[in-house]
Formats: sequence, C-alpha cells, structure tokens
Amino acid sequence: MNIHQVIRRPVVTEKGHTKRESENTLCFEVAPAANKVQIRAAVEKLFKVKVEEVRTTITAGKLRRRNRFQGYRPDSKKAYVRLKAGQKMPEYTEI
Repeated sequence: MNIHQVIRRPVVTEKGHTKRESENTLCFEVAPAANKVQIRAAVEKLFKVKVEEVRTTITAGKLRRRNRFQGYRPDSKKAYVRLKAGQKMPEYTEI
C-alpha cells in the first residue's frame, strides 16, 4: 500500500480543530486495512514530521433509508496522529 492509499483525506471538524491546537494532533480518514505502523510511516513521509503516537477508531456504517429503499453507509476508519513536541503543524494545502 502506498502513502496515498493509506491516508484517504484529512477530517476537518470542530473536534479535530480543537485537538490540532491543544494536543498537537492531526485527524485523517484512513484505509480500513491500514495498521498503525503504515499510518505512522505515511504521515512522516507525506508531511516530513516525526510522529509520537497513532490512535485509530473504526466507525460502523449507519442505516440510511430513502422512501422504500434502505441500505448502510460504508464503515470508516479514522486515525488521530499526535506529533512529537517541537514539530511544525503542517497545513493540508501544502500537499
């Protein structure tokens, strides 16, 4: 898996923005098959920073109904990546 398959997109939410400022943590949507070692390597290579910790969470897809049709949204996996102290916080527009 290359780095662009591991990291799908940044998650830009109010919670993510708060963690970014207070805890020096970035949030990404990642591939469901990606493990913490692959996520760490991808972030370090893509943004040229040092990673201290990677935490992941898997969210089950929700049931969605539209009139008489129903189905499930796909499952998703997020990674919270904390950078080491002294590392510059990258901007997503620099990619």
